[in-house]
Amino acid sequence: MKKILIAALTILGSTLLAQQTPPPPAKQKPEEQKARKEKMEALRVGYITRALDLTTEEAQKFWPVFNEFHKKRDELARKHREGMKMNIDSMNDKDAEKWSDETIIFRQQELDLVKEYHAKFKSVLPPKKVARLYEAEKQMTLRMMQMKGKMMKEKRPLNGVTPPPPPPPPGK
Repeated sequence: MKKILIAALTILGSTLLAQQTPPPPAKQKPEEQKARKEKMEALRVGYITRALDLTTEEAQKFWPVFNEFHKKRDELARKHREGMKMNIDSMNDKDAEKWSDETIIFRQQELDLVKEYHAKFKSVLPPKKVARLYEAEKQMTLRMMQMKGKMMKEKRPLNGVTPPPPPPPPGK
C-alpha cells in the first residue's frame, strides 16, 4: 500500500508540475498551437512506448486506458486553472483561504483519479510495467521542464526539439 501511495504521489507531483506551465505565447496561431500539442503528445507516446517495451497485445489494451486517463486528468487541470487565475499577493484572507481550499480539493480529485487508473493500469499491464509507466512519466516531465527552461534561457521556441530517449527497459 505504501508503494502504491508513493507511486501515486510521484505521478501526482509530476502532473502538477506539468500542468503549471504557462500557455504558449499569444502570437502563436491556433494551428501552430495544435501542431505543437500534437508533437508533444507524439513525443510522450514514443517515450512511454520505448520505456515500457509493450507487446502488441499489451499496447492494444494499454493505450485506450492511458489516453482516457490523460484526457480526464487534463480536463480536471483545465477546470482548476480556469478558477485559479488570481494573484495570491493581491488576495485578502478570505480569498486566499478559498483559493488554498480549492487547491486541496483539486489535488484530492487528481489523486482519486490516479488511484482509479492505477487499478486500471494494473488490469492491463504487469506490475513492473505499471511501475515503469510512472517512472517514464516522471522522467518525461522532468526532461520537458529542463528543455523548456533551456529554451527560455536561450529565448528559443520549444517546437522542433525532441527530448533524449529514455533508458532501455531493464533486461535489454
